[in-house]
Order: sequence, then structure tokens, then C-alpha cells
Amino acid sequence: MKLSGWIVLGAYFLLMIGVGAFARRKVRSASDFFTAGGSMPWWLSGISHHMSGYSSAVFVGYAALAYTSGITVYFWWASSISLSLLIGSRIFPERWSRLRQHLHVVSPLEYLKVRYNVPAQQILGWSGALLKIFDVGAKWSASAILLHAFAGVPFLWGVLLTGGVTLVYSVMGGLWADALTDLSQFVIQLVAGLAMLVAVLHRLGGASALWGMWKLLPPDHVKPFHGDYSVVFAAVYFFVNFLSYNGGTWSLAQRFLAAPTEADARRSARLSAALYLLWPPVLFFPMWAAPIVFPHLADPSESYALLTKSLLPSPLIGLVLAGLFAHTMAMTSSDANAVAAVIVRDILPVLRRGTAKLSDANQLLSGRIATFSFLALSMLLALFSSHFGGVIGIIILWYGALLGPMAIPVLLGLLPVFRRSGPTAAIACWLTGAIAFGVVKMLPSSSLQGPAAHYENALTVGAPLIMSFLAYVAVGWLSPLPKPDSDRLLAVLNGTQSGLPVTAVGPVDTV
Repeated sequence: MKLSGWIVLGAYFLLMIGVGAFARRKVRSASDFFTAGGSMPWWLSGISHHMSGYSSAVFVGYAALAYTSGITVYFWWASSISLSLLIGSRIFPERWSRLRQHLHVVSPLEYLKVRYNVPAQQILGWSGALLKIFDVGAKWSASAILLHAFAGVPFLWGVLLTGGVTLVYSVMGGLWADALTDLSQFVIQLVAGLAMLVAVLHRLGGASALWGMWKLLPPDHVKPFHGDYSVVFAAVYFFVNFLSYNGGTWSLAQRFLAAPTEADARRSARLSAALYLLWPPVLFFPMWAAPIVFPHLADPSESYALLTKSLLPSPLIGLVLAGLFAHTMAMTSSDANAVAAVIVRDILPVLRRGTAKLSDANQLLSGRIATFSFLALSMLLALFSSHFGGVIGIIILWYGALLGPMAIPVLLGLLPVFRRSGPTAAIACWLTGAIAFGVVKMLPSSSLQGPAAHYENALTVGAPLIMSFLAYVAVGWLSPLPKPDSDRLLAVLNGTQSGLPVTAVGPVDTV
């Protein structure tokens, strides 16, 4: 990458810091820092939800899958997310919004101390924060790989550069900074993605390549499901996406918490669903075409970077690279803010039991310290991501498999139909899923033979999900009836009651 490319990339990083400084003026309380004060417009919340849902790992890990497997990645990933949001949009966004409006909830896990109890809330909080450190570490790794492929920047400095800029604006502006940078990043990646699409079409002979290039690819590349990414895997991952994008992933729940009204929360979910349906084909087309332009690549994860370097002039290379970083920085800053909210609102009050409740100013300061610490730890972990299966291993398998056992109690706990599933069921769900994942990971790959070998990824992700769901339901039916406060909470979430007793929504030490 030449000087002009570096100038474009440098301007992008300065823009992100500038947006963070601007957003800092809107943050005067912990509620502003973690939920934008409940005043985020639906269109901004929807764009932010979309941008926070994937990172530059798409252009590394998923680019490798697109190169080797073709269009299947769109069907089990992007269209699956869109469908899960459309189905969930009339169920979950409004319930998240009611939590903030009626109960003044700031953290996605704050309601769990009433719905279940404090121990269940703490187990889910600690384990979820730990898993997110691994997940975000994989995102930094993907960004560093891209920066190395584009400009030869050493891996360490790639992690420090992208992570450092994100750390600065996240600590300054909280959720407002996340959302406003998401908006600017969306515009940048829109321009960059279209530029890349036009460049690839020009290389392949014009617009006719949109329908003509497929006959030049291997036959399996035009199959929606094949190989390791079978219909079974897609079905399993649909349920993972359903849990994640409707609020099981804390940062995405925050977008619904930040919406002013229930209708705004629903609109934001549907906007994000539309973007997942329409935009990924534009991003993926160059990746699908990469085997034609660069056949027999030794490392398919570098295919998108090679396309960019080969087909675009230097200023546009800088713009595309900025667009790739936009996804990582949007997702990681959102995750950092969500984890910080859980630490400040859910974990610290338990650790400080018996002492005075933190003032709002101290909660805001603690939120900034927690954001800084989380991002710093995830950057450190990024340096060792290869020990956990690399980018694909962490994001698709580790995170996909372990998300379900932690998201099921959080998301299904919002629904009256699961009212009998109390604290014992929530802990059993988490524990069963973790054990199932451990058992599956210990099975040697050679134990699956013939057609069953194609279901290895589905088994890795699906076994913890299915076992944890069964444990949540079964233990719930065997447990005593839920406590009255839990029933009143569910009535509020269902829209049949407007509030709860003060003792039911106060800080941990008064419950």
C-alpha cells in the first residue's frame, strides 16, 4: 500500500477518534454510557445492530470459506441472521425496550437477579465476559492478518493499531460513540464494498459476470449447502443466530435497550434484517469470484486482500481496508461496552456487597475503566489466537457452540412460556452446555466416518445448544414454582403490568 492509501486509512482512524470525542459530550451518566439514555433513533439503532453483528473476520475466515465452499456461507450465515431477526422482531425487541422503560435496566443481565437469582446472574455474567474476551481477540487477529496482507505490518502492531483506536473512542463516548462510529463506518464500507464489486466485475469482463461467472466455478460452489456446511449445520446455526441476534449477544440487546419505544426497537430489528439480506451478497461476490482470479491459493484467507491489492488503486485500497476495519471496530467496541455494563451493574455490586452503592458518577468512571481493561485483555489474547483454532475455530465453533448455553437463559427468560424455568434451570442449562462442548471437543475426528464426518461442525455447535435447551426446559418443569417477583417481571415484559415493587428492581444488595 502506497502513501495515498496510508493517508486514507489514517484519516479514517482520526475520524473515528473525532466521533468519539464528539459523542463524549452526550455522555453525562451511566445510562448514557451504556444505553444512550434510551434515546437512540431506530434507524441508527438498526444500522448499529447490523454493523455490530460481524467484523473483518468476514473478510478473512468467511472469505476463506467462500473461496473453498462457495455460496453456502451466505445461506447458513447472512440469510439465516435475516430470517432469525424477522421472526424474533415481534417477540424480543419490545421486551428489551420494556426492561429499560419500566424497570430502568441498563445491563442486559440486570433483570436476571429478579428473573432467576444472583448466583445464576453471576455465573452467566462471568462466563459470558470471559467468552467475549476470546471472541474479540479473534476479531483483532483477523484485522491484524488483513493489515499484514495489505501493507506488511507486523501482526503485533496490527493488533495494537486497530485495538488502540477502538479503545480510545469507546472509553470516551460509550454506546453513543459506538453507534455514531457505526454510522460513519457503514457509509465507508458501503462505498468500499461497491468499489470492490465494480473492480471485480471489470476484471471478469463486465456486468454479465454477475450471472456468467458461476459456470467457471466448481459445481459445489453454487450449492447452498454441501460438505461440512450441510443443511443440518445450517439448521443448527440458525438457532445460534436466533439466540444471538435477538439479544442473546449482549451488545445486540443493548441496541434494543437504547430504543426510545417498543415500536422503535422492532423497526431497528427489521432494518438490520433487511441489511443482512441485501448487503452481504455485494460483499461476498468478490470472494466467490476469487478462485477464478487467483486459482490454487495456498492461503484462501488472504483472497480478499489479494483481490484488493491487485484490482484497486492505492487510495481505494486504503478505503477498502478502512471498510474492513469498520466492521471489527464496530463489533468490538459494542462488545466492550456491553461487557462493561455487565461488570459495573451486575458483577461489581456483588463483589462490593455490604458497602454503599456506587454513585452514578462512579458507575460512569467504572464503566470507562472496565471498557479499557476488556479491550486491553482481548488485544493480549489476540496474540495467542492460533492456539484456539485460529479465527474460524474461535468464531464459528468455539463462540457458536458456547453462546447457546449462555444465551438461552437470557433470551428465553424473557418469555412467559418458560416461566417455570428458574435459577436451577438456568444454571443447569449453562453447565450442561459446557460439559457437552467439552465432550464433543475431546472426541477424536477419526471417530466420525463416512457421511457422518460431514456433520462434525454441526455436532460441535449443535450438541451444546440442544443439550442446554433440554436441560433448561426439563429442570424447569421439575423445579418449584417461580417466585412472585419473577412472575411480576414476566407480566411487565408481556405488556400486562406496568411496573414492579421497588425492592424487586433495586440494586443487588437490597433485593
